[in-house]
Amino acid sequence: MSIAPATLTAYDLWKTYGDSPVVEGVEFSLSPGEILGLLGPNGAGKTTTVGMLYGAVLPTRGFVQLGPWRIPAQAKQARAQMGIVTQEDNLDPDFTVFENLSHFAHHYRFTGKAARQRAGELLALVKLEDRGGAQVDELSGGMKRRLVLARALINHPKIVFLDEPTTGLDPDARQDFWRLVLQLKASGCGVLLTTHYMDEAQRLCDRILLLQQGKVIDQGTPATLIERVIGPEVVEVEGLSPAQVSQLAAQFTAWSRPFGTGHLITLRSEALWQQLTHLHPQRLTRRSANLEDVFLRLTGTLLES
Repeated sequence: MSIAPATLTAYDLWKTYGDSPVVEGVEFSLSPGEILGLLGPNGAGKTTTVGMLYGAVLPTRGFVQLGPWRIPAQAKQARAQMGIVTQEDNLDPDFTVFENLSHFAHHYRFTGKAARQRAGELLALVKLEDRGGAQVDELSGGMKRRLVLARALINHPKIVFLDEPTTGLDPDARQDFWRLVLQLKASGCGVLLTTHYMDEAQRLCDRILLLQQGKVIDQGTPATLIERVIGPEVVEVEGLSPAQVSQLAAQFTAWSRPFGTGHLITLRSEALWQQLTHLHPQRLTRRSANLEDVFLRLTGTLLES
């Protein structure tokens, strides 16, 4: 896939319904060959923001620029450079796997031999070349997601939007999809990813934008966010009272909160670890901090998949 570079830039995006702002002043750029994660709890404004990026939702204020095209004014021209993978498969069950691509190619003026050639290229890319004659209903969930991605790539897009693309897939199918996303990145395509899987975001994304109540509350690389917000390690502890945990957190300037049947505590001091071990809790686990911990601290909730 040969893709000419293009940067997608959002300028001061706002969306208000009545007196209620859903998105407030969101700004960022997505560079060629970059995977940008847009994360946030339900109701944070992710879907509205993504809709404004490709012109499906009209902003109350602000605009989006992709190369020479301004969105929403030139959304049609800009969308010709985009590929969109929604949460729904929305494949045509009346067409075969191959026909789902070759017929969709007509939207981009690929017809006849050119449409068939492009469909064949994409089936090979997503490793479905041996299923071209199959009906959509015969495919597994992972195969359907790969076919939806293939369809989104018909027009050689410069920007691809992936809206929770691996929800409901088994671990093997998720890994297959991740490899395809990394291939897009390597080809120079800019990828905007929304996901409820923190391990997916941490594995794939070059940068993360965290949204809450329509605002960007933090951003950075996964490693930078983890180090700045949490630190290198956390402790999961069960069997201590909330008062004991609060006292230790205050003593060692740590962050803590209820977590499952116990508590989560940031660990930036060996002295805190020694103190915890001396209390002999029912369970004490020390582990590397991750993006889920960051999300929990900044939003106060865990993402629900």
